[in-house]
Amino acid sequence: MAELEVLIAGAGPSGLALACELAVRGVRFRIIDRAEAFFGGSRADGIQPRTMEVFADLGILDPVLAAGDLGTVVRAYQGDEVVWEGRMTDPAEPTPSVPYPNIWFVPQFRTEEILRERLAELGGHVELSTELTDFVEDADGVTATLSARGTIGTVRARYLVGADGGHSTVRRRLGIAFPGDTDESTTMLFADARVDGIGRDHGRIWQVGEGGVSLMPLAGTELFTVFARPSEMDEPIREHLQRQVTEASGRDDILVREVTWHTTWRSNTRLAERFRDGRVFLAGDAGHVHPPTGGQGMNTGIQDGYNLGWKLAAALAGAPDALLDSYEPERMAAARAALDLSTALLEKHRRGDEDAHVRGPEVHGLTLNYRGGPLSRDDRATPGALRAGDRAPDAPLTTADGKRIRLFDLLHGPHWTLLGFGAAQAKTTAALGDRVRAYTVLRPGDPVDAHALIDHGGHLRTGYDAADGTVVLIRPDGYVGLIANPGSTEDILGYWTAVHGTPVSMPRRWS
Repeated sequence: MAELEVLIAGAGPSGLALACELAVRGVRFRIIDRAEAFFGGSRADGIQPRTMEVFADLGILDPVLAAGDLGTVVRAYQGDEVVWEGRMTDPAEPTPSVPYPNIWFVPQFRTEEILRERLAELGGHVELSTELTDFVEDADGVTATLSARGTIGTVRARYLVGADGGHSTVRRRLGIAFPGDTDESTTMLFADARVDGIGRDHGRIWQVGEGGVSLMPLAGTELFTVFARPSEMDEPIREHLQRQVTEASGRDDILVREVTWHTTWRSNTRLAERFRDGRVFLAGDAGHVHPPTGGQGMNTGIQDGYNLGWKLAAALAGAPDALLDSYEPERMAAARAALDLSTALLEKHRRGDEDAHVRGPEVHGLTLNYRGGPLSRDDRATPGALRAGDRAPDAPLTTADGKRIRLFDLLHGPHWTLLGFGAAQAKTTAALGDRVRAYTVLRPGDPVDAHALIDHGGHLRTGYDAADGTVVLIRPDGYVGLIANPGSTEDILGYWTAVHGTPVSMPRRWS
């Protein structure tokens, strides 16, 4: 039996994000998928700002930006008359704390391609036509049975992650309940198609009774996404879509030439009762299924993998099991919030609210937090606006040698990051070992050393609600673990030992 550290079942966005995180950390893993070919549809095409930050850390931001756009203007028609015009979300300018403030539209198949390309750069690959059929869990690991093109084999792994979708084999084998609602009366046909007769300068919606038809340019392609009522007859998909478009628009010059992908969506909202069973974890749609409204499903799943990756690597390096225990409460709360948001937006569509297509900051994922969670410790008499468990904001900075950088440049990678505010914290930051990258945050004119950061505009202090003496320890996934004021070496070592089971190696600093 082959030995590995993590087996990932399912190579969609959640599994791929997890695989990249493990590869960066040198974890031995396999990622398998029962499909014979990679997914080829648009499906989830909206990448939220928080996921853009994750992608920047994974090293795929540039290809993601090249593959998509900010979306297009949408016009609602009655016949040839425009009765409404607007955007799903108005583009915003970056700020010091939020470098990627907009939803970025990329077809899901391209997002998955980019993640696979990054995984290949890191030495990994997806094994297609390989299905997890069964597994047995014990105190030391999981023995999994795999079927690959008719050949049955067994693999032994320390941990198993089920990222195998809403019909998850992993979840079903564990007997984990998946409560929720499926509304067969609320359905929608989604398709990617080549369409002639219209330009790509805007999207189009034709309302017909309680339903309608829409044609939206699909970013980075020559295709359109088509939304329509499912067919109630046995007819080919292209002919059905053509009939729907012609009847809704009143135009016979719009031609649906070819359908490259399609699916029928049913209102299905579900949340697994737990995300962990011993050495087995659920991620993505295996643990939570969302309505497409709000663009939360794929984004939440990617962040599941991002959250779990560094924790698995730490556990494999000797961290206590309590660190892995934090995955379920953190990500279950995030999934529940995303489900509530998606469901509320779906209800707006059902009611026909005028602003049903509008999306605001509530969908961006930037305010999602782990406050009060097992890894969030706020040691201040009066907590500030930014608290332990919050997303770590970005900020422009200057290094000791005068180089202009952003804080996110320093957070990039698998390490923890410590910020000590004020010259008096230089001794605290200098005491830490090579598993934490430590910096002293200074004002202009303060004496500097090689690991000083100059906060010229005060954006870092403002964003972190920090005063002289504050220390902030930032997790590898970009969330604040510890805030203390006044902070000491003992505070940091105490927190680190609680999370990792061993103190940071001292006194050597990273270089």
